[in-house]
Amino acid sequence: MDFCTASWNPMGDAYYRKFDLYQMEWNIKEEFKDCLVAVGPYGGPIALMKNYLKKEGGSSTRPVLEIYSASGVLLSTLTWKSGQVVHLGWTVSEDLLCIQEDGTVLIYDLFCVFKRTFTMGNEVKQNQVLEARVFHSEYRTGIAILTGPLKFTIVSNIEDIKLHRMPDVPGAKVPPSCWTVLIQDRMTCILLAIGKELYLLDNTSCTAITLPGLSPLSGAYLHMSVSFHYKYLAVFTDSGYIWMGTSSLKEKLCDLTSDIKQPPKQMSWCIRPRSKRVAIVVLWDKILLVGGCAKENILFPLDEETFMVSELDGVRLISHSTHEFLHEIPKATEEIFKIASMAPGALLMEAQKEYEKESQKADDYLREIKDQNLLPVAVAQCIEAAGYEHLTELQKSLLRAASFGKCFLDAYSPSDFVTMCNDLRVLNAIKEYQIGIPLTIVQYKQLTFPVLLDRLVLRRLYPLAVKICEYMKIPEFQGVSRVLAHWACFKVQQKEKSDEEIAHAINQKLGDTAGISYSEIASKAFDCGRTELAIKLLEYEPKSEDQVPLLLKMKRSKLALGKAIESGDTDLVYTVVSYMKNELNRGDFFMTLRNHPIALSLYRQFCKYEEPETLKDLYNQDDNHLELGNFHVRASYSTEKGVEGRVAELQNAVDEYSKAKNDFAAKATEDQIKLIRIQRSLQEKMDKPYVDYSLHDTIYNLILDGLQKKAEQLYKDFKIPDKRYWWLKMSALAEKEDWEELENFSKSKKSPIGYLPYVEICMKHRNKFEAKKYIARVSPEQRVKAFLLIGDLDQAAEAAIEHKNENEMNMVLSKCSGVTDAAVADKIERAKVQLLKK
Repeated sequence: MDFCTASWNPMGDAYYRKFDLYQMEWNIKEEFKDCLVAVGPYGGPIALMKNYLKKEGGSSTRPVLEIYSASGVLLSTLTWKSGQVVHLGWTVSEDLLCIQEDGTVLIYDLFCVFKRTFTMGNEVKQNQVLEARVFHSEYRTGIAILTGPLKFTIVSNIEDIKLHRMPDVPGAKVPPSCWTVLIQDRMTCILLAIGKELYLLDNTSCTAITLPGLSPLSGAYLHMSVSFHYKYLAVFTDSGYIWMGTSSLKEKLCDLTSDIKQPPKQMSWCIRPRSKRVAIVVLWDKILLVGGCAKENILFPLDEETFMVSELDGVRLISHSTHEFLHEIPKATEEIFKIASMAPGALLMEAQKEYEKESQKADDYLREIKDQNLLPVAVAQCIEAAGYEHLTELQKSLLRAASFGKCFLDAYSPSDFVTMCNDLRVLNAIKEYQIGIPLTIVQYKQLTFPVLLDRLVLRRLYPLAVKICEYMKIPEFQGVSRVLAHWACFKVQQKEKSDEEIAHAINQKLGDTAGISYSEIASKAFDCGRTELAIKLLEYEPKSEDQVPLLLKMKRSKLALGKAIESGDTDLVYTVVSYMKNELNRGDFFMTLRNHPIALSLYRQFCKYEEPETLKDLYNQDDNHLELGNFHVRASYSTEKGVEGRVAELQNAVDEYSKAKNDFAAKATEDQIKLIRIQRSLQEKMDKPYVDYSLHDTIYNLILDGLQKKAEQLYKDFKIPDKRYWWLKMSALAEKEDWEELENFSKSKKSPIGYLPYVEICMKHRNKFEAKKYIARVSPEQRVKAFLLIGDLDQAAEAAIEHKNENEMNMVLSKCSGVTDAAVADKIERAKVQLLKK
């Protein structure tokens, strides 16, 4: 620990270090150059395809695909039996993409289990793939393909396959010396170099590019590299010149010249997030160069073949014997451990060491920090630096210093300290050799805990995932439940145990754990061909809406119908009945429904609106005359046979109601037949639609058409109540504005509805003159309302005062407004006072 700066390498005002993550024990004999290699980001797995090159003479040795953890532990292996593979790459969800020369992309999981496949189109298949790139943008993975005729094709998202054919490079006759994928303003572009020329291909055009500030002696382009987040670009030329700038191609950051002129094997950016210092790492066979904006570079000699992987905050270096990490020293670490540093964190580290020695110097260091009011800063520096360290001893030392310092702070929140301790414990657990996920704290924060949990589940590390969820106190439905659900889905794939054993084991483990869906587990079992196991698992599923669809999918419709009826969910029952209707023959279908009365009843409701003839057959089989009568009534309104057809249907309804001994329904239907015939006669006589009117509408229209005698006849024939007929005639005459006839009608005999409605109907049609004719005939208790209707406030006030009714007085007052009605209001107020005195 005292010599932790021994591995630091200065470059300008920054330091870089390279340290071992693992000693690899994978015993690979092949050279990386003879294999296809793909390494997943964020401490991801390593995929190797051996013997992938076609050999002269048609060697019978098949390619072998091997997948290792980052620590070199073999996860899976597969003898390749498909086409010629030209490129391997990992998706953001850690699936392996195997791109063949015919444009077919095969997708495997970490354990070489085939998931799915897709193609890059017929054009790619015909022209063959020369080169390919797998690229990542936010939450998605894409593929770029270069074919034989030097044409590029892109799929921006492999989850939503949309092929984009990029524009051609004019006059291109040789393959590009180097090319890469750029993402500019959410648009995927191709940057390629042919000799000394650079071209940018977007969705619509090919543009010749000149890099800003490029040296005129730079020469031809040999290699290019984009940073992890596609923010920066570096190019290497045959003169050893390296240009570094933004991926927008509008700004140059710096440049440098290497003594080595030959093309590098790989180039990768080494940048910390939010750091202002940039560096490019260039890899050759025996040397590794780190260069940037500083005058000096860093050179690392290499003893063996190395493969380089770009990461969010550095570069991973994988060789046959070691797995290393190269990164820029963070500012907090630099300030604490730099020689002769007087930073608050450095002083706090010294104070803690002296305290352990029981030395007086601990107090001196603490006083120096506290005198500058920098103790909170010192504690924060130590906590932050602990997160950047790989060695657990250094982590503990820094956290001890932070713990020591926070004891002398009065109002210090320990949340940052506790969070860092928890995070480091998780990171130390997953970087263990047998697990092999070497995440840094920066990568972990970017990746997020739920994604890390998914990665542990994908590796089938269920016990560790559960322990971490419990340690981090993750809510059960987000943590343990999710892990156990994945475990159960894996469990149902095991062939060596019986259905009963597996179902029992899963139920014993899961029980009623919140967030567990047995239907999802059962669906996985069914997909694996274990139908009986799926049915047994569904018995533990509490939600019928999840049980029923899967039972139907398994063609267990009778069981599904029973579950749907038990749930009381009519939509579920309809779903099952609809499915059975299409699957079973008519006889079996009806027999099944008869054994389930609830389902039969719901099916009748369905047929009522969708299949009326089927409903009629059901009623005939049951001799249900009442429902048959109702059926004929409904049919009479949907028939296209005209009036006679409707009458015939209604007559059938009368017969069925009679058989059912429902006299009321039979009489009502006979009346309807009588009305329809009258309406048809009126329609033919008046050349105006009357059929389909209700009895009330028929009478109303007869009055409007001046056929009052006919209206009177219908009133008597159908025994319409007096009040209802009075309203109908009064409203129709008012609408017709036949005020004389309305007055005569009001005098024909005493109105059963009173005379206030006459005032209301006249005012509704804005005829105040006619309304006044009926005021005198309005009953005394309604007279105030009548005066208010015609707007005579003075008369309304007199009537209210005469009745000595406070509610009527208040009603008049509410209508008074402004100076105009002041006298009326005053009169009312005096009357109310007199009423109160009495």
